[in-house]
Amino acid sequence: MLSVDEALRQVLLRVTPRAPAQFPLAEALGLVLAEAIHSDVDSPPHDKSLVDGYAVVAADLVAGPAEFDILEEITAGNLPTHTVVRGKTTRIMTGAPVPAGADAIVMIEQSRLADEHQPLGRVHLAPLRTASGQNIMLRASSMARGDLVLSEGCVLRAIELGLAAEIGRTHVSAIGRPTAAVLATGNELVPPSQTPAAGQIRNSNGSMLLAAAAQTGATPVDLGIARDVRGELRDRIARGLESDVLVIAGGVSAGVLDLVPSVLEELGVAQVFHKIRLKPGKPLWFGVQEKNSRLVFGLPGNPVSSLVCFELFVRPAIGRLCGRQDLALEEVLAELSAEYTHRGDRPTYHPARLTPSAGIPSVEPLRWQGSGDLRTLTTANSLACFPAGDRTIARGEMVRVLRLPR
Repeated sequence: MLSVDEALRQVLLRVTPRAPAQFPLAEALGLVLAEAIHSDVDSPPHDKSLVDGYAVVAADLVAGPAEFDILEEITAGNLPTHTVVRGKTTRIMTGAPVPAGADAIVMIEQSRLADEHQPLGRVHLAPLRTASGQNIMLRASSMARGDLVLSEGCVLRAIELGLAAEIGRTHVSAIGRPTAAVLATGNELVPPSQTPAAGQIRNSNGSMLLAAAAQTGATPVDLGIARDVRGELRDRIARGLESDVLVIAGGVSAGVLDLVPSVLEELGVAQVFHKIRLKPGKPLWFGVQEKNSRLVFGLPGNPVSSLVCFELFVRPAIGRLCGRQDLALEEVLAELSAEYTHRGDRPTYHPARLTPSAGIPSVEPLRWQGSGDLRTLTTANSLACFPAGDRTIARGEMVRVLRLPR
């Protein structure tokens, strides 16, 4: 059986990022930019005021307060018509162009009109705290025409989309979201809306994996539940192979009704590996339908096993399809907060609670009832990684920890 690291390497070797396409800004949130974008403007396009106040010649207020004649008022979107000279000032609003001759802005809170009924009469201004340049943002100080402002490979957040709009872009070239189909299998499964009869359980894997796929950046496709019947499995899996990624929960172990691997083979999906050295998650199956470059993951049916395998293998694969390199779980070293005894010949990824600190973080393995215990996983924020072998790990020892997505 492959190790976790080797299995992940085998997965990523078979992932090719999707080809770029043009997207309107409204549809580009979270996508990876596939082009370098340069500014077509200076920003700001002129020296502008950072405050509401009065534009002055700084030398007038170096020695102390003074009174000024007000030439005019400039609001954002309007242009000044007067040059500011010694002894004169212009009332100016935030964002408005600084008039010629002025080299500082006095905040309106530091002013007092000589006559409240004559806003364009005379004004008393407090002395400047600094020399020229106070409260002015110079032209092109944010970016100049021709500057590289967004690099290829960056993830488009709201901030980047706002910047793209500022420089006149309505569309960007980006890597689109892959589709990820999710199919739960098993005669025992019923929809969450149905009360289970004897021997039945609700389908938690479907909802969980669809949400995990969406959280990872894919467009989820719900294939529902397939019974352990070859014809039904074949129909649902064939539909799933229309998506970039097919995630199947259940049907990949060694039971008489674990038909998924043979059905996948019938549909032209070549197995890359089946079973890895991992607890929970040993039965993991991975293959590729090469004619369409479809990635297929057969996850164990127990929900914790299913989620652990998704986070370790499906998440990085979807990330690579999206053009991202940063979607693998973050790894840290932490001190074990309590003694832990490990048994078994496979590494265990144990639900845990990681507590940050100013120094070394600590990690607490949670009371976990096994791969069917999804409730305990809801209180976990990480997976503590314990090596194979029978041993007791003392409190205070350092262990590898993988942070679960927030």
